[in-house]
Amino acid sequence: MSDKLKPLVIGDLEIKVPVIQGGMGVRVSMASLAAAVANCGGGGTIASVGLPPDTEENRADVPKSCREHLQTEIRRARELSDGVIGVNIMVALSNYEDMARTTVKEKADYIISGAGLPISLPEFAEGSPIKLIPLIASARGAKLLLKTWKRRYNRFPDAFVVEGPLSGGHIAGYSLKELRSLKGKMREKPLLENALKDVLDLVGEYEKEYGITIPVIPAGGIFDGKDVAKFLKMGAKGVQIGTRFVATFECSVADEFKQLYLNANEDDIVFIQSPVGMPAKAIRTKFLDEILRGERKEFTCNYQCLRTCDPDTVQYCIAKALIDAVEGDIDNAVVFAGTNVSRIKKIVSVKELMDEIVAETLEEFEKVIPQE
Repeated sequence: MSDKLKPLVIGDLEIKVPVIQGGMGVRVSMASLAAAVANCGGGGTIASVGLPPDTEENRADVPKSCREHLQTEIRRARELSDGVIGVNIMVALSNYEDMARTTVKEKADYIISGAGLPISLPEFAEGSPIKLIPLIASARGAKLLLKTWKRRYNRFPDAFVVEGPLSGGHIAGYSLKELRSLKGKMREKPLLENALKDVLDLVGEYEKEYGITIPVIPAGGIFDGKDVAKFLKMGAKGVQIGTRFVATFECSVADEFKQLYLNANEDDIVFIQSPVGMPAKAIRTKFLDEILRGERKEFTCNYQCLRTCDPDTVQYCIAKALIDAVEGDIDNAVVFAGTNVSRIKKIVSVKELMDEIVAETLEEFEKVIPQE
């Protein structure tokens, strides 16, 4: 796609276009989307959470069903692309270890892991060349992982993803109250920029002391090539982008889901408390209006998917609400999206989106250093 943009190099893994597609569950980031991004030179990411359809057969053996569906998605992505394919695995999952070991066994290129600190992740990937990339919100989390992984496993993260509060879905490092107080002001505050700088400074100390290289990858609110260029100039080696990839032909969510993205304006973005135990950002729907009024949605827990969720006390089932979203039942759905969703005006192919981002990034760099 471009021989002028430096690749994202993570150890011996090279991502030719320094863009990782965010892992968006439930069933948003699947093989079709991940493979399309990988075919364009980026890092394609499958989200491991909530892959099995809610059937009697799958409920009979939930761990087996989750494992087999993740295997299927990774293998399908490999059939569709010979590019870089990774998996996003939430620490909060009740089957976190199983999902991690399955990903390693299937020889994915990387694991990105957040929604909690992946303290034990190296244990599940011992002896594998897979790249382990914690997703953190601050230098505090990065420092804890650097120290703990070195002490326990004599290794360091292969890279960090630093996510800011402009991201969609679950947001680490902030309380629901803090996020609601920031609404409408987030773009004015360099929250991700400050977090990135802090992590770069910390990582720089470790790189100098131990002779290692740990790329840092910002995420959350990165929309176009101008944003990419800004963060690369700050010292990032690549970026992660999620929301924009939903509005592509290759993303397998229902048309109603994508249409909600096209119709959304800034006032439609709301913050909710998720049963995951973290605040989350979503587009307003009938379901969310009822949740925000304090209504509780009775449900039967079929999967016990989250360690942090108590089905007897939580307000709603996040898995069911996210499944309803991807199936197009928007009135009963939670539809995650980043702050910049209101800037999306049309559905495009992944190739068109990646080409646009690369061209804009190069244009920003050429403003500073004219081509010879």
